[in-house]
Amino acid sequence: MVKRFALYSGLAVAAIALSVTVYGLTGRDGTQTAAAGCSASTETVEAISPHLQGEVAAVVPAETPGYLPELTFKNAAGEELSLADWQGRLVLLNLWATWCAPCRHEMPALDKLQGEFGGEEFEVVAVALDRAEPEKPAAFLEEIGNQNLALYTDNTFEVFQSLRRDGHAFGLPTTILIDTNGCTLGVLSGPAEWFSEDARNLIRAALGSAQTS
Repeated sequence: MVKRFALYSGLAVAAIALSVTVYGLTGRDGTQTAAAGCSASTETVEAISPHLQGEVAAVVPAETPGYLPELTFKNAAGEELSLADWQGRLVLLNLWATWCAPCRHEMPALDKLQGEFGGEEFEVVAVALDRAEPEKPAAFLEEIGNQNLALYTDNTFEVFQSLRRDGHAFGLPTTILIDTNGCTLGVLSGPAEWFSEDARNLIRAALGSAQTS
């Protein structure tokens, strides 16, 4: 009886250990966590943390860098894209809408940020969430004299809903810094002055860490 109890206890402990290990690899929504591929991203979080000040002080660094849920949206040609299309580049994902006043205010700065850093290593991926009239974002970008931001849209609002369910989005604008491996580095709920020296230092630090990792 004692031996049988010991055997059952051992199996129970093994089962618990296995479940902990599996959960460490896969989150509740099926996305992988840092244990499966984002552990190296903690070094980048440490590198950018001293730069989360001033105009970008409200950016919350990722306590445990991990993958976002699968997000799909469209480009100006109507082609479907996902964040996987930016694998290997640092991405500043920004969710905005023309009816969101703070979003409208920060778009010119995001345009300038893309103008300075955009290229093979970095892109501002600004996804417009206008539901009823998806042509409005294009008109707004033209109105402000946008020169550098590409037009990306999601008129289903599913990108926001997916991030909200995952605990990454609570309102607009929402901005997420994502490293070259697709791992989250930090999240900002609300607007920021994205062409300030504080913001540019943040991007420089993230790019510098990516090049040395």
